[in-house]
Amino acid sequence: MNTTKFVALAAAGLMVAGAASAQSRDQIQIVGSSTVFPFSTAVAERFGNTTDFNTPIVESTGSGGGFRLFCSGVGTEHPDITNASRGMKASEFETCQENGVTDVTQARIGFDGIVLANANSAPVYDLTIGQIWQALAADGPLPTMWNEIDPSLPAVAIEVFGPPPSSGTRDAFEELVMEEGCETVEGANCEDSAHIREDGVYVDAGENDNLIVSRLEANPQAIGIFGFSFLDQNTDAIHGSLIGGVEPTFDNIADGSYPVSRSLYFYIKNAHVGVVPGVQEFADLFMSENMVGEDGILLDIGLIPLPEEEYLDAQSVVNNLTVLTAADFE
Repeated sequence: MNTTKFVALAAAGLMVAGAASAQSRDQIQIVGSSTVFPFSTAVAERFGNTTDFNTPIVESTGSGGGFRLFCSGVGTEHPDITNASRGMKASEFETCQENGVTDVTQARIGFDGIVLANANSAPVYDLTIGQIWQALAADGPLPTMWNEIDPSLPAVAIEVFGPPPSSGTRDAFEELVMEEGCETVEGANCEDSAHIREDGVYVDAGENDNLIVSRLEANPQAIGIFGFSFLDQNTDAIHGSLIGGVEPTFDNIADGSYPVSRSLYFYIKNAHVGVVPGVQEFADLFMSENMVGEDGILLDIGLIPLPEEEYLDAQSVVNNLTVLTAADFE
């Protein structure tokens, strides 16, 4: 037997062994994004209550942390699904492939907006993405007060609580606000525009968005960064800042007028389908009209639905377990 064939057969053997070990587990394990967590949890509860399968275990690890766990291998010690508030990166796809997680299906469930919010007891901020970049950029002007950026802004200290580097919200914020915001500032050096300052003005608040809310209530002048869905669930305590004069609302995110929005996903480890009970059935329920359609249950907790044609395409991808390929990252 030549070396190439032996390696291929050995890899196949490891995949079979991994799938066999997964068979000893009868409860779906889900990790990933704190933003997608409430949606995934709602589906998991419905799944456990309306089917003969056990209720899946859903953990909030952040998108980056979820991909690391998901891509680490096949078998009972590895999760079946990971949630993400951004798309999988090419580097993460490569890690999956290297570790034998060769067949992965990407499920796009809808949209979410990234919001800046503060306590209801304080005035609403009205900011541009350029002003946000100036406030938070490591290579920017490094102001300490908002009115140093623009005299029309409040004369209060800049203090922002936001997600850690492992968070998909942080990744999306850097791309949609920091990078694009820099381009709107005349004379700015945008080579490393996404880097957020580390002098205490921006505070890494971890993956617990509830902690950010409690901090905002204690310090009404401070701002927190998180997904619209979390703002939507906490309007009794916080309100969203306007971005470019546009309020972060369901309708404004859905029609594209709110400038800072991103897609939300979950990813299926296809090697566990038919081995860990209920993986395909859970994914199908998640993508059902009853969950993510125009009148779906998840819209009540802040999910912004996909347009009908995009939704049907996304549903078909899950139903058919369409596999991501390297070409999808080109």
